[in-house]
Amino acid sequence: MHQMVQGINRSVRVLPRAPRGHTAPCVTQADSQPEDRPAASSSSSRAAYLVLGMHRSGTSAITQVLALAGASLPENVMPGDEHNAKGYFEPWRIAVFNDQRLRAAGGAWDDPFAYPYRSLDPREEKRWITRATDLFDEEFAGARHPLMKDPRVSVLGPLWRTVLNDLRLPARAVIPVRHPLEVAGSLAKRDGFPVEKSVLLWTSYMLAAERYSRDTPRAIIPYEGLLSDWRTQVARIEAAHGAPLPGLTPQAAKAIDGFLTSDLRHNAATQDLAAVPHVGALASQVYEWFVAAAQDQPRPIEALDEAGQRLEEMGQAIGVFVSPVTSDLAAARADLLEARQVLAFEQSKLSALEIRLATHAAQIEDHLRLEQTVGDLLDDLLGER
Repeated sequence: MHQMVQGINRSVRVLPRAPRGHTAPCVTQADSQPEDRPAASSSSSRAAYLVLGMHRSGTSAITQVLALAGASLPENVMPGDEHNAKGYFEPWRIAVFNDQRLRAAGGAWDDPFAYPYRSLDPREEKRWITRATDLFDEEFAGARHPLMKDPRVSVLGPLWRTVLNDLRLPARAVIPVRHPLEVAGSLAKRDGFPVEKSVLLWTSYMLAAERYSRDTPRAIIPYEGLLSDWRTQVARIEAAHGAPLPGLTPQAAKAIDGFLTSDLRHNAATQDLAAVPHVGALASQVYEWFVAAAQDQPRPIEALDEAGQRLEEMGQAIGVFVSPVTSDLAAARADLLEARQVLAFEQSKLSALEIRLATHAAQIEDHLRLEQTVGDLLDDLLGER
């Protein structure tokens, strides 16, 4: 369910006071140039927040920050598990839809060659867009600031941007950046992926996130910076979007302080990224670009276009050996999940039937005992006569 904090944005905005040991940036009329501060009036305009980037990169953390600051989570949110105890904050129905769309084009969420976007036949593509639009409407029910986080949206960017355009809903993107080897360590624990696959997958998702958000207001946020000083990163988000977050109140700030704890940081990178066989040099080129962008030191976009071209050429060379395998495995996982869900449903029905049967058996035994008692009384009465 939604976890929101409503607030009122005023023309002069100051971020909530930071706890001792943190420096909170304050944006006021006196100390900010007009081009450096968001216009408070724009917060009332309807817009969708998109959290893009690679799985296990801090997308869940930034999503909860945005949700606590007033953006609206979907109706059906994926719960936490042993890999992310605090929750994923992503729409599980949309995630399932995205998996289906990736498989329809012969890919999967863990296919490193899902970027560039694989379009379908125009009529088929239109049907998927219609399904996505209906699903978005169901999940967000006209929310003023819907917040959609599913890393798969990064590689399905053209589809979801079409949906938002059709809904006349401007997008505001946030892309967290985490070291690829930290992501690889997390995926090794959760999915057993080799480091080469995880690093290439990171590269694909980050290239997609950048390319398909290039024409939108967006903020590129370092994951470490979010954990160490979220107020600075929130100020950067607001400046990049040209709008304050819709509900960043002192109460919301306190909740964010309680959420962003040190246990969200795992899997520190210990090896040289460039030394990863086959894919390290390509990933390093992309990572260096994002690190510079997260420090407000933008580099030429041509570096990413070149990396994207190299990834596409790699996909043309070996994708035929990779994509079908990931797609088939994803389909098998989906079938297994469905089978487990059906089995769980049938077991719950069986349990319910067993309970009803036990109840009826107890009732029958009660009736039999009552009949026996009545029979004994009749025998006694007849015997007395």
